[in-house]
Amino acid sequence: MVTLKGKTLFISGGSRGIGLAIALRAARDGANVAIAAKTAEPHPKLKGTIYTAADEVRAAGGKALPLLCDIREEAQVIAAVDQTVAEFGGIDICVNNASAISLTNTLMTDMKRFDLMMGINTRGTFMVSKYCIPHLKKSGNPHILMLSPPLDMKTKWFEHSTAYTMAKFGMSMCVLGMAGELKRDGIAVNALWPRTTIATAAVGNLLGGDAMMRASRTPEIMADAAYAIFTKPSREFTGHFCIDDKILYAAGVRDFEPYRVDPKAALMSDFFVPDDDVAPPGVTVMSLPSVSAATKR
Repeated sequence: MVTLKGKTLFISGGSRGIGLAIALRAARDGANVAIAAKTAEPHPKLKGTIYTAADEVRAAGGKALPLLCDIREEAQVIAAVDQTVAEFGGIDICVNNASAISLTNTLMTDMKRFDLMMGINTRGTFMVSKYCIPHLKKSGNPHILMLSPPLDMKTKWFEHSTAYTMAKFGMSMCVLGMAGELKRDGIAVNALWPRTTIATAAVGNLLGGDAMMRASRTPEIMADAAYAIFTKPSREFTGHFCIDDKILYAAGVRDFEPYRVDPKAALMSDFFVPDDDVAPPGVTVMSLPSVSAATKR
């Protein structure tokens, strides 16, 4: 049976939410996890730091390396990758999880926020991948995973939040290009996106608070789906834009109820899920309100 025991993951934005859930799932196998994120001190609205995340990874059975790293800064990314290799001997999996969000239209998006989203989502993803690639080439089953959506080029995904959609789709374009570029090297490059909203700080703070959180699934569904991808042969599974429950259904999961925050609340679809994407049998999801409506809640 394939496991992640002894494998090294480099995770951007791994101090909380989906990134931390992916780290903990790998840690249960005995993996090494480099947690590269900006949060070193507790934040009043955001749970977790690189140090608390590292403690959780160790408690789950893995080895951890907390790294203070702003992925917009090239020198910091290079240093973080170098420290990871020095500590664990290499890198097997690169997870581009760090992301910035602003659900605003063109006039309401100031250029500082535009630059932040492009700098973290698109440029940061490209740069972290770039500096991990030389080490991934030495791995026996190397993977790059972007937490980014399918490239569904529909007006409705852009019209209320053009800048954010550009930044997220920039991550997905990295998948499209790098999967082809790195295929000969045996490095898998894939995207993973949730069918439903996920109970993270971004959903709680931006999309409707407790009501939206109850209509969400837990980050563990994304962690389990990522694990299913990482344990696939990298030369056989690359260039895919995966939806969490479809990956898990293909892996044999039939009961998705344990992932629900509130079994009594109707699940809410996430942004960017294509209209023609069919959910696994038994899964029913409500359409998410438009971005403009969601942000007025």
